[in-house]
Amino acid sequence: MILVTKKAPDFNASAVLNDGSIIDNFNFKEYSKNKITVIFFWPLDFTFVCPSEIISFNNHYNDFNKRNVKILGISCDSQFTHNAWRNTPIQKGGIGKIKFTIVSDLKKEIQQKYGIEHPELGIALRASFLIDKNGIIRHQLVNDLPFGRNINEMIRMIDALKHYEKYGEVCPAQWEKGKKSIIPTSKGISDYLTNNIQQLY
Repeated sequence: MILVTKKAPDFNASAVLNDGSIIDNFNFKEYSKNKITVIFFWPLDFTFVCPSEIISFNNHYNDFNKRNVKILGISCDSQFTHNAWRNTPIQKGGIGKIKFTIVSDLKKEIQQKYGIEHPELGIALRASFLIDKNGIIRHQLVNDLPFGRNINEMIRMIDALKHYEKYGEVCPAQWEKGKKSIIPTSKGISDYLTNNIQQLY
């Protein structure tokens, strides 16, 4: 399911907050109100690729925070399993005291709303969604189970979104913050390709 350009589905669920407390009435719309938000799904707690991704998101927490972007993780494990995983040392396969909220999708309703349920296993694929301040999904990425995500790519997309919103210029292939963008006209693309072709390598 392609959700880009559509309103991000709202949901209520149990969650473990960044201070380790558990709540049963977490609301996504309220959490993300007027904020750029990244939602990411993983298949199951206490597995293999999953802790590496969550720890990497956590290691990049300050990069998200300084961009005023919220992070939210989701899997179909219970809030109690999430909490146990947070309390398990990294050296023993845990994720430690991560700095962002993780949601329990025990009934698998959220992964179904977002269209990223594995067709045979019934767990979430490795899916990420970048949602703008108006609640519109602007970028989505879905990996099969064996393949971990590159968190730097999500940060690059946040920078691209902010750049477009600020300047109205579009971001070419290989664009990174600080590089030239394109004025979205025929002359704009001609000028860009004439002067910046080396940036496409």
